[in-house]
Amino acid sequence: MEEIAKPLTVAIVDDDADIREALQWILDNTPGFTCTGVFKTCHEAVVGLQAAAELPDVVLMDIGLPGMSGVECVKVLKQQHPALRIVMQTVHSSDDMIFDSLRAGASGYILKKTPADRLLQAIRDAHEGGAPMSGEVARKVFDFFQKPKADPSIDGLSEREMDVLHLLIEGHSYKVIAERLFLSVHTVRFHLHNIYEKLHVGSRMEAVAKAMKHKWF
Repeated sequence: MEEIAKPLTVAIVDDDADIREALQWILDNTPGFTCTGVFKTCHEAVVGLQAAAELPDVVLMDIGLPGMSGVECVKVLKQQHPALRIVMQTVHSSDDMIFDSLRAGASGYILKKTPADRLLQAIRDAHEGGAPMSGEVARKVFDFFQKPKADPSIDGLSEREMDVLHLLIEGHSYKVIAERLFLSVHTVRFHLHNIYEKLHVGSRMEAVAKAMKHKWF
């Protein structure tokens, strides 16, 4: 008998009741997805996820929460649950918010006007280790790449490591990076280990945030 794939579990953190209900409806009515938690504040999310029998695969996080912001909420949740994948949802696409979200530990950054099919794909990408971004957000990230380097620490990377870092910043998973560069996933992880050491960071999102901060490429 063919084993039925377990649906991706998603929690929603948003203070807008209409948005919460719409997101929950989309998730619960799309095969392969299910909503396992709905919270309207950071406090509710922190308490609710702490008490949950099992963490969701992905959290959709609004930035403009009352009280503690979504960015601050990401910091708290990542401290408590380091492996938790969090995708920011917001009407804003400002450079500061993008950078702050990534630095806090978010796995991706998408706009609330993103169509449902792309939202679902972003959830899948985040779950698979990618860093999904809406097109408008990605363009802002790419704008950073066109500016002169402002920090010499990137000079220590090899050409192949630069290729891996570039694809990493574009939000691709390890598998896709391996396919693009005709490498094995093991080799990609080896290059990433070297990149993290040379850039003095501890994760892919810290590497992305540092590249954005120093306007590399």
